[in-house]
Amino acid sequence: MTAAGAMNAEHSNNDDKRRVQIALVLTATFMVVEVIGGILSGSLALLADAGHMLTDTMALTLAAVAFGVSARPADSKRSYGYHRFQILAAFVNGLSLLLVVGWILIEAMRRLMSPQDVMGTTMLIVASAGLLVNIIAFIVLHGGDRENLNIRGAALHVAGDLLGSIAAIVAAIVIIFTAWMPIDPILSVVVALLILRSAWYLVKRSAHILLEGAPEWLDQDSMQNRLVERIPAINSIHHVHVWGLTPQHLMLTMHVALKDSPTDATAVVRRVKAILREDFGIRHSTIEIETEDCADH
Repeated sequence: MTAAGAMNAEHSNNDDKRRVQIALVLTATFMVVEVIGGILSGSLALLADAGHMLTDTMALTLAAVAFGVSARPADSKRSYGYHRFQILAAFVNGLSLLLVVGWILIEAMRRLMSPQDVMGTTMLIVASAGLLVNIIAFIVLHGGDRENLNIRGAALHVAGDLLGSIAAIVAAIVIIFTAWMPIDPILSVVVALLILRSAWYLVKRSAHILLEGAPEWLDQDSMQNRLVERIPAINSIHHVHVWGLTPQHLMLTMHVALKDSPTDATAVVRRVKAILREDFGIRHSTIEIETEDCADH
């Protein structure tokens, strides 16, 4: 990465951190309001959305901390640095969402069997205010780096909150005009399913990275074929491993077998690294050059 690229990356990281902090203040403040409104109105939909906002507050807090920790330089104990902390934060956030889903579903079933009165007007006022707050928070996060898993995870949380507020508004309107109380737990289940979708996405993506999985978009056969076609000195490529500290920090190791003709091995390595960097965004690669049989066989 060039000095300019490093400065741009640092600026993007600082901008993303600031956006997360703004969304955190908005979400945490209104979460308290929504809990009070849910208790006063007796609305499970509001309490379910407040539960979602609680996990959002946790998610945004972890995301903000992760931006700070991941910026710490590498040391003797963490030779790759602290980038992976962002992924750990995303994984924890996903698991916490699953717990909230379980609570909402259990409470919804209980209320469907024994409906409770809900104050529709109070519920409508609180849910409408929540919708406005969530729209502002989503716009703030949507302007960040969309390839950053922390930003994407935070935006998904807030998007789920936004839809939860819409569900609560719909439930309040139905209760005000029809007094049909089951709509409240029914729509709380809808909110829970929205949370479940976000939770599964976060857990799946973060677990894939923690398990050193290759980027989903990368076709390794196509990558190897491109290297062989564009660098005539290469005979074959094997022992390829690709993973990421984060989706933005990809790593690669590979063995490159050269043809018999005299070849400048250093020039080949530089060319391979340039193609990996420019065509695939892989900036950290370790290339083992072979002129005879593979030493690992």
